[in-house]
Amino acid sequence: MKRLWLLFSQAVTVFVAAYFVVATLQPEWLGRGGTRSAAGVALLQAPATPGAQPANGSFSAAAHRAAPAVVSINTSKEVRNLRSNDPWFQFFFGDQGGQGSQSQVGLGSGVIVSPDGYILTNNHVVEGADEIEVTLTDGRRARARVIGTDPDTDLAILKVALDKLPVIVLGNSDTLDVGDRVLAIGNPFGVGQTVTSGIVSALGRNQLGINTFENFIQTDAAINPGNSGGALVDVSGNLLGINTAIYSRSGGSMGIGFAIPVSTARLVLDSIVRDGKVTRGWIGVEPSVLSPELAEAFGVKKTTRGVIVIGVAQNGPAAQAGMRPGDVVLRVDGKSVVSAPELLSAVAALKPGTDSVFQVQRGDRLVELHVNPGVRPRPQRNVRR
Repeated sequence: MKRLWLLFSQAVTVFVAAYFVVATLQPEWLGRGGTRSAAGVALLQAPATPGAQPANGSFSAAAHRAAPAVVSINTSKEVRNLRSNDPWFQFFFGDQGGQGSQSQVGLGSGVIVSPDGYILTNNHVVEGADEIEVTLTDGRRARARVIGTDPDTDLAILKVALDKLPVIVLGNSDTLDVGDRVLAIGNPFGVGQTVTSGIVSALGRNQLGINTFENFIQTDAAINPGNSGGALVDVSGNLLGINTAIYSRSGGSMGIGFAIPVSTARLVLDSIVRDGKVTRGWIGVEPSVLSPELAEAFGVKKTTRGVIVIGVAQNGPAAQAGMRPGDVVLRVDGKSVVSAPELLSAVAALKPGTDSVFQVQRGDRLVELHVNPGVRPRPQRNVRR
């Protein structure tokens, strides 16, 4: 018995010693993917698995699908100093470039939405630019021209003359829900294309003072300067929105970013490409929240919902239809409105020149008014955040 035990212990000792030598010198014999560095250091290497599926929870497929269609936009604008010809100005500050002007450069992102070369971006990215250059992820560069802009939604349409363009697939922003996973793709701070992930934090954000028409998707995916005009996509890589603004006290991301829904962007794109501009309805009223104080002041006691009109433009469409200050708008063409932004959007969607029915509460009675909307005037300037 002792002899058998001695043979067994010797065999185990020899096996362990051999295993140690092989694991140190030739680990690949054991299927452990071992290798040696250039300095001869023994290392462990994971086995190569070509065509392996992405790890659970990875968004690499969505990023690879959407990223090629997201471009970097560089703009330049010549700014002339009106005092450059003043001898005293030149004495103290010099020639300032010799011609009284200097170049300002800007940075943003854009999304290729058509093989014809149409690119969606923000109006504030290209506003006032003298030259616009687009850079694709494959390294190609091209001058872009502005097809049209819509300052009311802060959207702009560019076009480039390039072939074989990568095109993003449009998603359905109307089916989004709070908590859905999203990715933001753009060129923050000019460091190069960057993908960040987060969730939809809120929907229908408005009254932020950013645009005239606001219906933002709020997300906590990191959005920074340079991301403006970039893509907000779902986990399949489909376009859900155009990143446009951030809330920040430092200039960097604080987890509150806003994107324009793709449903809005598509309407603007179609209108600009078809008509050269976006045409919206206008009736000439100043709406406000129906507060208890305003309701009491105008004698409106039978409703707590709707939008109260506190001003009516003289000879405007609403005035011609008989609308008065103190009227509470309840419905526009059968659709209820409960806030000033909703009324603004409902009126903007009306076709100019075609009568629309407005149901209003006037004192203690309901009144139907037939309003013939005009064309909404273009804004004189675009105030950015």
